[in-house]
Amino acid sequence: MLQYPTIDPVAIAIGPIKVYWYGLMYVIGLAAAWWLGRRRAHRIGLSHDDVGDLIFYGAVGIIVGGRVGYALVYGFDQLLANPLWLFKIWEGGMSFHGGLIGVLVAALLFARKHQLAFFQLTDFIAPLVPIGLGAGRIGNFINHELPGRVSDVPWAMVYPSMMGFGPEPRHPSSLYEFALEGVVMFVVLWWFSSRSHQRGMTSGLFLVLYGSFRFAVEFVRRPDPQLGFIAFDWMTMGQLLSLPMILAGLVLMAWARRRPFGSENRTVSS
Repeated sequence: MLQYPTIDPVAIAIGPIKVYWYGLMYVIGLAAAWWLGRRRAHRIGLSHDDVGDLIFYGAVGIIVGGRVGYALVYGFDQLLANPLWLFKIWEGGMSFHGGLIGVLVAALLFARKHQLAFFQLTDFIAPLVPIGLGAGRIGNFINHELPGRVSDVPWAMVYPSMMGFGPEPRHPSSLYEFALEGVVMFVVLWWFSSRSHQRGMTSGLFLVLYGSFRFAVEFVRRPDPQLGFIAFDWMTMGQLLSLPMILAGLVLMAWARRRPFGSENRTVSS
């Protein structure tokens, strides 16, 4: 059994100005995507400035989609009671699945502007995402968020009682997600995307990997207290939302394999 480390959620405090670790994780994720994207921008005919614009589109999609998705799925009652709560992002509450939809909408708009095929762009984006996902999970860990279920494994942690958790040790589920969604997904997608030239294949693999990892970790992650189990006395909302991702990813990969190689139009934007 391990004791949960005491880490101040505030990374930097200058007078009344406070910078939280969770916010810094978003900055790290976006900065990493920008740096990695510049290294591969030539592959789809984008300039370094275009990559900066793409990151801006993505950031807006993440924030808007993530917040709206969380409000509709996990905080709908609170939203009905106080619609202005939607804009109180500093109080926490972001949904990956909502953020994904936001990023897809942003990618569609960006692809039209730069005359790129949609899956050509999402294949480019997919390997840039995992570092941000992993950084976000570290932010969750620092904020004592996403605790696991009670466990007696040797690495189980006792979460702070001030956060409303009992003395029982729990799975550090946010660290599991950091390892799978961040480290493993980045290594696999970065390697795979450098070798696969079938449009849509990398995007499909991203959906399959994230959906599978999220579905698996939910078995040791505490269900959202406001929702509990959604079905069968074991299925959580995270698992329910991940199933369509896995299915869509498999369908997309099958579709990509059936497309004649080289049939796509070349990019006309630079």
